[in-house]
Amino acid sequence: MTVLITGGSRGIGAAIAIRFAAEGVNIVIHYLHSHEAANETARTCMALGANVMTISADLRSKEQLERMYDKLKSHRMLPDILVNNGGISHYGMLMDVTEQEWDDVMAVNLKGMFLCSQLFMPHMIAGRFGRIINVSSVWGISGASCEVLYSTTKGGMNAFTKALAKELAPSGVTVNAVAPGAVDTVMMNSFNEEEKAALQQEIPAGRFGSPEEIASLVYFLSLPESSYITGQIISPNGGWHT
Repeated sequence: MTVLITGGSRGIGAAIAIRFAAEGVNIVIHYLHSHEAANETARTCMALGANVMTISADLRSKEQLERMYDKLKSHRMLPDILVNNGGISHYGMLMDVTEQEWDDVMAVNLKGMFLCSQLFMPHMIAGRFGRIINVSSVWGISGASCEVLYSTTKGGMNAFTKALAKELAPSGVTVNAVAPGAVDTVMMNSFNEEEKAALQQEIPAGRFGSPEEIASLVYFLSLPESSYITGQIISPNGGWHT
């Protein structure tokens, strides 16, 4: 069994890679520029006994992703489980969003998911088993002020998940999305301590989630016993948004 995690070099992606490695799954860590971080995550996974491969590709480029596919195929590492985690955020009022910013965030967050899913689906369909797990966001469900662009991409990811799940269900392939709330990663570094404390007060659980908690949910959705769960948007957010 092999899992491919896009954007797997750090944060939630790295936690997902390590969680699967602990279960003896073959790991493919995709990254774009974070070469050292990818290698560090790979070393952690290998220390757990996993077979690990790192690979760089631009999620916006069909050509680069096709080369990634060919390399994985040649190494017998085509994924049975695809975690579409790679993405970029954007904060700012919609009136200030440039056309280039719109195109870039859409391309990474939505086009990358589409291209990866399209490339690796046939292998899953042929094996009558597969898992596509999309890492979305609570903002794709509820929307966020000053994050219209980011919220739009995550809302699109959720719709993609629901539609593709219906398309692939007869083939034994499930498609689900995990839509985390506030998670303690480097993305939270844009907030100062006072802002973090105020945000935590809004969350009924009284704290941020951990990358490891998100990783455990992703791992559960990959298991054979989760085969009746498909087309779902599951949001671990501490009761913040229901």
